[in-house]
Amino acid sequence: MNTIGGMEIRINTSKNVHGGEDLAQRLEGEFATALARFAGEIGILQVHLSGDPNLGGRHRRCVLEARPAGHAPVVVTNEAGSVLEACQGAAHKLESALESKYGRTRHHKGGETIRRPEVSR
Repeated sequence: MNTIGGMEIRINTSKNVHGGEDLAQRLEGEFATALARFAGEIGILQVHLSGDPNLGGRHRRCVLEARPAGHAPVVVTNEAGSVLEACQGAAHKLESALESKYGRTRHHKGGETIRRPEVSR
């Protein structure tokens, strides 16, 4: 568990995923970079890593659960051949979901526009 930019990152692995401190640090860096725009809004980022033992360990799943303060959690899932690929895909999906859900609230009416250019006097 680590806190980056006010966002607490909790990484949980199933028994089928061998993780260590190196993996945790690398993933924390990946998530901090991918979700930097939302770091002030996300209080906790839960990361759940698992593998399907029936596929010989070649199938990895990353579930991300972002908990923005005062809002319902946003959850995404991605599957890939490696833990890193699964996490990168999930981070991209989460970034898109957060932008769709919360990005619009950042754009206020009366902001910059090409229709009403500011005139210098």
